[in-house]
Amino acid sequence: MDQKEKTLRAAAIQLSPVLLDRDGTTEKVIKTIEKCGQEDIRLAVFPETFIPNYPYFAWVNPPAAIADLHGKLYDQAVDVPGSVTEAIGKAAERSNTVVVLGVNERDGGSLYNTQIIFNSDGSIVGKRRKIMPTFHERMVWGWGDGSGLKVFDTDVGRIGALICWEHYMPLARYALIAEGEEIHCSHFPGSMAGDSMSQQIDAAIRHHAMESGAFVVNATGWLTDKQRSEISQDESLSKYLKGGNCTGIVAPYGLYLAGPLPEGEDMAVAEIDLKAIVRRKNVLDTVGHYSRPDILRLKIDRSERNIVEDMDQDFEEIEDKGQDMDDKK
Repeated sequence: MDQKEKTLRAAAIQLSPVLLDRDGTTEKVIKTIEKCGQEDIRLAVFPETFIPNYPYFAWVNPPAAIADLHGKLYDQAVDVPGSVTEAIGKAAERSNTVVVLGVNERDGGSLYNTQIIFNSDGSIVGKRRKIMPTFHERMVWGWGDGSGLKVFDTDVGRIGALICWEHYMPLARYALIAEGEEIHCSHFPGSMAGDSMSQQIDAAIRHHAMESGAFVVNATGWLTDKQRSEISQDESLSKYLKGGNCTGIVAPYGLYLAGPLPEGEDMAVAEIDLKAIVRRKNVLDTVGHYSRPDILRLKIDRSERNIVEDMDQDFEEIEDKGQDMDDKK
């Protein structure tokens, strides 16, 4: 972002997916990005694993009953990079909009809860996977690693991103705060666990805004009545697929600039003035004048967890050392 550009319009997007339909949901995302471009919105944040949809089925069904649904989710999941990311990138470029998107990422035989950050030129500047799936989610997604636990430079500023209950991992949040995030992009599934979930999200995003001194743009998904009945025809279970919405934009001092939105499809749109970050941190800078590194410090392992490592280099080093010893003899 141009150093002189200190204000921008941002949008937290609340949408319903096209259940288990990668192409249909991607089309909704593209249309929304195009709308953002028309309204001069520079940053658009979409809900958790929005393409093709959050695995609500694992929340309301026993493990033995979800194998077929898991297979369908895998079939409709997203390759990164792939055709979906290419299409989203082109839409972001056309609209001159930075996009933070949640997808079910397919990698080998596993699925991951993944955030993708597209710059306004359409390039992928960041990808990260949820480091600890919650409760029922562990039947669906693998674990991410620390390689994505960092802040990404974009055309609208320094973006940090976390998913759902990662906001209850204070060290994960502090890792982003310490890297100087200016805009925190978060998302939750929405349409889940009723008003108690909405209240939890409200507390999490407002607290993070105040503690980090950053703006928070948070998106939650939404299910129609028809979609709830498709996921579970048992009324005693489908009742848990309501509420849980808290789409909005929070200022560094903890108040909403837009939202939180009620149920339904909509966008919470606000103007972000990055100068407010300095004003907030003048009072509270948790990685500066309000920190005590002599007492409390964070150690992070940001290495990728690869299942295969090439040992050729190690053997070459051993052989070189052996040759050196022979030469000395």
